[in-house]
Amino acid sequence: MQNQQGQMHQNMHTGNVPQQMNHGGHEVFDVHEVLSGAIGTMNQYLLLQQHVKDPELLDILNRQYQFMQDEYNITVECFKTGQDPSKPTQSYKMTQGNDFVYGLTPSQPKKPLQSVSEITDECISGLMLGCVKSGASTKTMAACEVTNPVVRRVLADSVPNCIEMAYELSIYQNKHHYYQVPQLAQQDMTQLLNAFAPAQGMPQMPNNNMMKH
Repeated sequence: MQNQQGQMHQNMHTGNVPQQMNHGGHEVFDVHEVLSGAIGTMNQYLLLQQHVKDPELLDILNRQYQFMQDEYNITVECFKTGQDPSKPTQSYKMTQGNDFVYGLTPSQPKKPLQSVSEITDECISGLMLGCVKSGASTKTMAACEVTNPVVRRVLADSVPNCIEMAYELSIYQNKHHYYQVPQLAQQDMTQLLNAFAPAQGMPQMPNNNMMKH
């Protein structure tokens, strides 16, 4: 029996599985975690929005929020129906360059805030970065457990978007010296960069037929 997504799946006890039930138990729990995390991220972005001072960071926050909302709706739709969503998945595109500045400059030690009035753009961008990094990890783990082919593809397509958002926030932080990137000494770097060599050819495998007695 065929349907929109291909072969009809079977439950050994109940027979044919309709599209909206084409999910494994582990998958259902993992996707619930993904969707709950997406809601938490969007809620946190909403709460942080009123405290942003830098127009550039506010633009990043708003663009990322809108993209997350669309992606959330797509995931909810295909999870509930088991079929292709009415809107295709998109790729997030950041608007700035990708040049990091390396090296450390003196800065004050970090410590927890004592009041909401102390919230800065450094703090806000750091919280945003933590959210999207968490999303990348959760979606990757969930995609490995998903049995529904559409939900698996939607989650897998979402992971690079989380990575792109995290990269955008890292570049923003680096530009404003919130996130400083140290480098190793040149001698150590050279040794580590040349620590691996390419593999060549196929290794000789034992012949299973010759091993049989």
